[in-house]
Amino acid sequence: MSEVDVIVAGAGPAGLAAACLMALDGRKVALVAKEQGDASDPRTVALMQPSIRLLMHLGVWPGTLKEQTQPLKKLRLVDDTGSLFKAPAITFDPAELGEEAFGWNFPLGLLIPALFARARDLGVEFPGADVASVQTYGDGVSVATTAGLRIGARVALAADGRNSILREAAQIRTNRWAYDQTALATSFDHSGAHDGISTEYHKGAGPFTTVPMPGNRSSLVWMERPARAAELMALTDTELAAEIQIGTHGELGRVSNIGPRRLFPMQGLVARDFARNRIILIGEAAHVVPPIGAQGLNMSLRDAAQAVDLMEGEDDPGQSTILADYDAARRRDVQPRQQVIDMMNRSLLSGFMAMETGRAAALTLLSQFGPLRRAVMQYGLAPSAGLPRVMRPPQGSTPALIA
Repeated sequence: MSEVDVIVAGAGPAGLAAACLMALDGRKVALVAKEQGDASDPRTVALMQPSIRLLMHLGVWPGTLKEQTQPLKKLRLVDDTGSLFKAPAITFDPAELGEEAFGWNFPLGLLIPALFARARDLGVEFPGADVASVQTYGDGVSVATTAGLRIGARVALAADGRNSILREAAQIRTNRWAYDQTALATSFDHSGAHDGISTEYHKGAGPFTTVPMPGNRSSLVWMERPARAAELMALTDTELAAEIQIGTHGELGRVSNIGPRRLFPMQGLVARDFARNRIILIGEAAHVVPPIGAQGLNMSLRDAAQAVDLMEGEDDPGQSTILADYDAARRRDVQPRQQVIDMMNRSLLSGFMAMETGRAAALTLLSQFGPLRRAVMQYGLAPSAGLPRVMRPPQGSTPALIA
C-alpha cells in the first residue's frame, strides 16, 4: 500500500482546488479520480472575489484564464412571475461595496483543465482510477481504486459528489430532497451588449438566469418544470433561440448560435455531519443547492480552504479536534445559505399568494433600503467572519479584479 498525507477523492473544481491547496501547504497528496471533467458540460460558474483570491493563491489567476472569462459588473433580479404583487427590479452594484466587480464567470471546460494542470505542477499524485472501496481505522484511512491500487493516508477529503462513497464509509447520513424542476444549461450569442450584467428573472417555475461571457455571448440556466424542460430540450436551435429571446424580453437583442445544452434535475442535499472518522466532506458530498445566487461552487471552495486552514502545521491532519472544528465552521456558513436558497426557490414554485406577497415585499425592501441591500451583497460574496486565510483580501486593501 502506498502512503500519502492526504487523499482527495473527486476531480471536480472543489476536489482539484483542495488537492492544490494541500500540495502548496507541503502535504503529499493523491487525487483519486479517473475523469478530468466532462468537456461537453455546458455550464459556467460565477466565482466571487474570495474564490478569485483562492485562484490567485494557487497561481492559476489571472493568467490565460482571465482573457477567456467575463467580469460580473452588476447583478439584476427581475420579478417575472406575473404575480399580482410584483416587486421592482433590483440591481446589485459592487460599487456600493467599493468594488469594480462581484467576480468572474468561468466555463467549467476552462476551469477544470487549468486546475488539473496546476495540480500536476505541484506534484499531486494521480493514480488514474476511481475509488472502489474505503476503509477507516483508528489513525488513518485507505482507499482501494478500481485499478486495484491501495492508498493510505491520515485523512481523506471526500469531493466525490452527492453520491459519495467516502461519505458512506464515514457513516455520515444525509437529508435529501427533490424539486419539481429541471434546469436547462446552455449558452447563446445575442446582438445587444450585456454590459457585464447577470440577470436572474424570477419566473413561475424558477429562475431564468443569464450570465455574461466574453463578447456578445451569455450562459443560461433556465429552471423549468420537468415536462417543459424536456420540451425545450427537444427544440431545434432556432426554436430554442426564439424561446430564450422571449424569456429575456428582448433585452439582449436577437438570440442566435445556441451552444451545447444539457438538463440537470434539481435536488437538495445536506450532510448531517461534515466530517467524521478521518473523512472530511467538501463540495456536493456535503451540500447541494439549486443554482440561485451563485452560491454552490463558492461554498465548495470555502470548504476546501477551510480544511487546509485547520490542518496547517498539524502532524495529524485527521485528528478529531480538526474534524469537529471543520464541522462547526462549515455548518455556520452552509446551512443558513441553503435555507435562504431553498425558501426563495420554493416561494417561486408554491403558487400561494401569501408566499408571493412575502417575496415581493422582501425584494421591494431590498430595492429601497441601501444598508440592507449592501449587507445582502456582502453576505452573498462571503461569510462576514471566519473566511479562510487564502480567500481574505490583503490587510487594509482589496485586490483589483479588473485591469
